[in-house]
Amino acid sequence: MANWPDPRSTSAGFGGVNAGAVRADHDAGLRSYMLSIYNYMASGVLVTGLVAMLFAPYAMQVLISPNGHGLSLLGWVIFLAPLGFVMTLNFGINRLQTSTAQLLFWGYSLVNGLSLSVIFLAYTNTSIAQAFFATAAGFAGLSLFGYTTKRDLSPFGTFLIMGVFGILIAMLLNIWLQSTALALAISILGVLVFAGLTAYDTQKLKSMYSYVAGTDQMGKVVIMGALNLYLDFINMFLFLLRLFGSRR
Repeated sequence: MANWPDPRSTSAGFGGVNAGAVRADHDAGLRSYMLSIYNYMASGVLVTGLVAMLFAPYAMQVLISPNGHGLSLLGWVIFLAPLGFVMTLNFGINRLQTSTAQLLFWGYSLVNGLSLSVIFLAYTNTSIAQAFFATAAGFAGLSLFGYTTKRDLSPFGTFLIMGVFGILIAMLLNIWLQSTALALAISILGVLVFAGLTAYDTQKLKSMYSYVAGTDQMGKVVIMGALNLYLDFINMFLFLLRLFGSRR
C-alpha cells in the first residue's frame, strides 16, 4: 500500500483534506476488492462442499467401473476435469473475458465437489466437520496475518512453491512405496505449506490492488485471487483430514 501522508501532519488545510480523502478512497477500494475475493472464494468452497455432500451417495456407482476395479470413464473425467479448469484459468486468463473466467471458476468449484465426494465415503461426517471448522479458523487467522503484517512475505514464496512441488513428487512416490511414515510426513508438510501460502497469497493480493485498481484487469485479478485462496483452503483442509480424520 502506498505511504499516504497523514492529514494531521499537514499545515495546509486543503492539502490535508485532499490527501485524507484520497487515502480514504484507496482504503475503501481496497476493502471492497479484498471482500470481493473472499466472497468468491467462500462461495466456491460452499458450492464444492454442497456438491460433494449431495453427490456422495452416488459416488461409488458413478466413479467406479462396473467390474469394481479402478475408475470408470466418467470417473476419470470427473477427477481430471478440475486440473483442466485450473490450467485454463492460469494459462489463459489474459485472453479470457472476466465473465468467462467467472464461469470457469464456478465450473471448477462444481466439478471439484464431484471429485471430493469420495471423502464422505472414506471419513466420518464428524471428522469432516471438525477438519472443515479447524481449517476455517486457521485460514481466517493466517489470512488476517497476511493482510495486516508489515513483514514482507515475498521471500518465502519461492520456498512455498517448491514445497508444493515437493509434496506432489512425494505423493506420487508414495503410490509405489505405500509408506505410512511418508504419508504422515506429507500431510504435516502439506498443512504447513498451504498455511504459509494462505498468508503469502493474501499479502500478495493486497499489494496488487494499487496496480489493478480502476483497470479492466481488476475483475480477473479478483477471480484468480479467489482461486488461489480457494486452493489454499481446500488443500489445507484435505491434509488436516488425512492427519486427524477418523476413517469409516
